[in-house]
Amino acid sequence: QKRPGKRVCRYCREERAAIKRPKTGEAVCKACFFQAFEDEVHHTIVTENLFEKGETVAIGASGGKDSTVLAYIMQLLNERHSYGLKLLLLSIDEGISGYRDDSLQAVERHSVQFRLPLVVLPYSALFGWSMDQVVAQEGRRANCTYCGVFRRQALDRGALQLNADKLATGHNADDLAETVLLNLLRGDFPRLSRCVSASTNDTSGNCHGMTLPRVKPFKWTYEKEIVMYAYFKGLDYFATECIYSPEAYRGHARAFLKDIESLRPSAIVDTIVSAQCFTFPNVDGAESCSPSSGKVP
Repeated sequence: QKRPGKRVCRYCREERAAIKRPKTGEAVCKACFFQAFEDEVHHTIVTENLFEKGETVAIGASGGKDSTVLAYIMQLLNERHSYGLKLLLLSIDEGISGYRDDSLQAVERHSVQFRLPLVVLPYSALFGWSMDQVVAQEGRRANCTYCGVFRRQALDRGALQLNADKLATGHNADDLAETVLLNLLRGDFPRLSRCVSASTNDTSGNCHGMTLPRVKPFKWTYEKEIVMYAYFKGLDYFATECIYSPEAYRGHARAFLKDIESLRPSAIVDTIVSAQCFTFPNVDGAESCSPSSGKVP
């Protein structure tokens, strides 16, 4: 029975609505929000065939909201749906003073809280350089480019050392939509066929020349909903932005996307869907289309 003067949950029609979902605009109670969030991630995992039973999965852990919620929900869904996965936390220490030191402490807490083994690999041990040293040598102009290349190789090396079958990252729908915009702004159309895929087999950053599949369980998950999930679940995460990121070109695409999202919340998902359906001419003049075909949960 509806309570007079109270806005009831759109899903259960019983409890008082406490949250308005950024993704759909629906007013729901906390319990139904948690269930919907978890079910949608599970739907992505199943429909995109991200994992197979018995696989070892390294979860890229930075201590931030995305990787924290990813580690929590992967552990939860692995037990709830009997995925049969062996989960590990893999964290990279870029050597950024005043930033990575504190976030690694959060990752260490997550390892204990989620009962997941943790391995930390520093740039200095892998490449002989820390990011602070790179910035001191090269300046801030292209620091995110250097860090992106180093980080990708570091994650690949770490996952291979752990004998992982796949690497799971916390890239969310906002991240993918931003990448689509960046590729369009750069005229890098061929990348549109890969950047929105929930699973990629890319050896570009792998110094061993081996294919290490990367999977994105949060492909259709909005960043705002990840923040809400972490907040209402009381998850402990590191919220400070990298001291070098304000110089990143991606920030302009992010600001533009947020402006559009405020007018039309579905713009994030629509951008991803558009990239999946994007076609461009090959060298021989034939059209090529993105292989991604995941359905929005």
